[in-house]
Amino acid sequence: MPIPKSGFTYPNRLTRSFLLALEDVMGRHGVSAILNFAGLSQWIQHYPDDSLERGVDFADFSTIGGALEEMYGPRAGRGLARRSAWLTFDSAVRPSAALPAAEDPGLIALPLPDRLQRGLGEMARWLSEFGDEQITVQGGDGSLVYTVHRCPVCWGRKSTSPTCAATQGLLEEAVRYLSGGLSFRVFETRCIAAGGEACEFRIETEPTS
Repeated sequence: MPIPKSGFTYPNRLTRSFLLALEDVMGRHGVSAILNFAGLSQWIQHYPDDSLERGVDFADFSTIGGALEEMYGPRAGRGLARRSAWLTFDSAVRPSAALPAAEDPGLIALPLPDRLQRGLGEMARWLSEFGDEQITVQGGDGSLVYTVHRCPVCWGRKSTSPTCAATQGLLEEAVRYLSGGLSFRVFETRCIAAGGEACEFRIETEPTS
């Protein structure tokens, strides 16, 4: 069932990069099938442009994730979204100066948890500036909490479990970049689609590798 338009928008560049990343993961024909299934066939030959214009409604971006889950099942569909978000970070977020440079001496001098919090805070501000997401980042005991109060990934959808794999993937790649290549556990603790008041992610600040 189509998701009604939200009136909130997501940047063209991030949507385009996500679709191109999906191509790398599942092939052009696979993406075309997803867009047809999602009712977004107008994008098959013309992805949103490579600008930071707020041109994509949350409902359309959310529908892509829903189509992935319906066609491939929740586990595989979320896996595809997560992997595509890793590539999206590298191709669209990092080059857009959304985060401080990983080699910035001021950043490197910070303790690792502070470095991650500062970087994710800057990414949150950037995403909120160029789109209609509302994001806050808070420090905790051994973890950071990244909260999306208005979420384009699950907008208008219903789920029995957290479903924002694209945001999880973006966060995983962001903290890997900020830490100089370390991996951290990132998991979604609350999701609007699953009945939460916000989509909340916990990032453990002790690296796993």
